[in-house]
Amino acid sequence: MNYQILARKYRPKYFKEIIGQNHIITSICNAISIKRIHHAWLLSGTRGIGKTTIGRLLAKSLNCQKNISAIPCRKCIVCREIEQGTSLDFIEIDAASRTKIEDMREILDNIYYAPIKSRFKIYLIDEVHMLSRYSFNALLKTLEEPPKHVKFILATTEIEKIPKTIISRCLYFTLNILSEEDIFNYLKFVLNNENINFDIDALKIISEYAKGSMRDALNLLEHAISFSKNNINLKNINEMLSIPSKKNVYLLTKFLLEKNSKKMMFLLNKMDKINIEWENVLIEVLRILHHIAMIKTYPLEWNENIYKNYQYDIKEIAHKKNKKNIQICYKILLDGRKNLTFSPNHKIGVKMTLLQAITEIKKEIS
Repeated sequence: MNYQILARKYRPKYFKEIIGQNHIITSICNAISIKRIHHAWLLSGTRGIGKTTIGRLLAKSLNCQKNISAIPCRKCIVCREIEQGTSLDFIEIDAASRTKIEDMREILDNIYYAPIKSRFKIYLIDEVHMLSRYSFNALLKTLEEPPKHVKFILATTEIEKIPKTIISRCLYFTLNILSEEDIFNYLKFVLNNENINFDIDALKIISEYAKGSMRDALNLLEHAISFSKNNINLKNINEMLSIPSKKNVYLLTKFLLEKNSKKMMFLLNKMDKINIEWENVLIEVLRILHHIAMIKTYPLEWNENIYKNYQYDIKEIAHKKNKKNIQICYKILLDGRKNLTFSPNHKIGVKMTLLQAITEIKKEIS
């Protein structure tokens, strides 16, 4: 059986299916509709948010045999070949593996040949920031005045490494990091479509840990489906991602703000006996501190707390503790997370960070 992974199976087939990039999709579709088609596009943004997908959709839109359209037919031979990765006129280049000037010269030497079947010869250069300085220089003149039958689509995760001379010759778009809400809604759609059972809270955690990347979210979902045998729940997701339970995170935060170091250390030693990633302890406590701060600031509006079983207790903490102590803890834990790599191991780093936070709160009170 030929299994297709979720990230490929649910890759957008049309521009309207792209999530979270409305400003870019609107600009591209409008430009295609009024036939104001640029010769070079530059797409930047973090991994897994749609740069390559937009590039492929753009290639189909420009080369569809039916017409230049923002809604390609997907039935003609050109559209099918682009989707299958077999088109001779749509050349995808991984700049990470072709950084040398010789590689770029070989590519540029071929651009003057007319396309074989299509309207345009389109080059999609992924991770373009990996090109050498000499390769960029070779590309520069061609980008400024390419042959009429050639279009360039450049994609990068590190725009700061692209020479300004290259950027100025392209139509430049910065893609947004996807919101947790957008990711959550899409994962929910995928699981419903696949007829897989899931807990809402478990799905929210996957959305958080995807860090704005839809591809990462779908890969985590793939892992979760296998790990949980088609029944995704909170316990399985916590175990899969090595995250402490919500109860332990709540109690840890409570003891921290109460300056009760003995109970806090006892709980940390208890947590040491289960499979957790220690950095995730700080991450989850930071999340709950954020919720507490938001409840104190926007008590009537803040309703995004996933700790449903502890909602009343969190509100109680927010009512009793002052904002300054919460901010002190948040800053120390944030700095502690940055410095975990310098500690003997992550467990020691987490414990010392939490003890430092208690010490600073006590100083503030005295």
